[in-house]
Amino acid sequence: MGQVTRGDLLGRLAEAVGSIAVAHPTRVAVDGPPAAGKTTLADELAAVLRERGRDVIRATIDDFLFPRAQRYPRGEYSAEGCYFDAHDYEALNRVLLDPLGPGGDRRFQPAVYDRTTDTVLSPPVTTAPADAVLVFDGVFLLRPELNDRWDLRVFVSTDLEKTVDRAVIRERPVSAPAAVERRWRERYIPAQQLYVATVRPVEHADVIVRNDEPSRPIWETRTH
Repeated sequence: MGQVTRGDLLGRLAEAVGSIAVAHPTRVAVDGPPAAGKTTLADELAAVLRERGRDVIRATIDDFLFPRAQRYPRGEYSAEGCYFDAHDYEALNRVLLDPLGPGGDRRFQPAVYDRTTDTVLSPPVTTAPADAVLVFDGVFLLRPELNDRWDLRVFVSTDLEKTVDRAVIRERPVSAPAAVERRWRERYIPAQQLYVATVRPVEHADVIVRNDEPSRPIWETRTH
């Protein structure tokens, strides 16, 4: 465990990906709370891997949400609803993680839903090279429905209060700060606390990135 530069972090993650020897595409989970920095880290890792000659599939849990009419049966601010009702894990396994895994045919779809338009998607089926890397970011990725699908598990850890501040700044152009803060404090943070209490995701992670200071993250590896 130790503080590293951003470049060192990305280099170490790329080396960790490169050290995985499997006969199918390497499936990398980048998990963590909302506004922890998962998407940024996943985008940066994908760029480094491409620079190193890897074929990268970049995908996100936001493209595997249920349609809005289905995902709020417990109410818009329900933490249990966020954890149990929001994401279509069956579709994620069926169209992406299992085809890229052991015994899969590598014919995959990267999304089933468009959050901007709240519409179901069925993008063209693509065949991945056997040495491709899937870099997938999102919340709750180490829960039992998904945990055994990953070849490398990265958990991005950030103080939950910092995520509120980051979210207010990030969403300021489209959402009032009070609305963002309510959503975080009533739905997203309690959902993360439920996830941590029931799944203990840090115990399943191969790499923990403590991202309170994104320019000086702390790298920690776990042995299982």
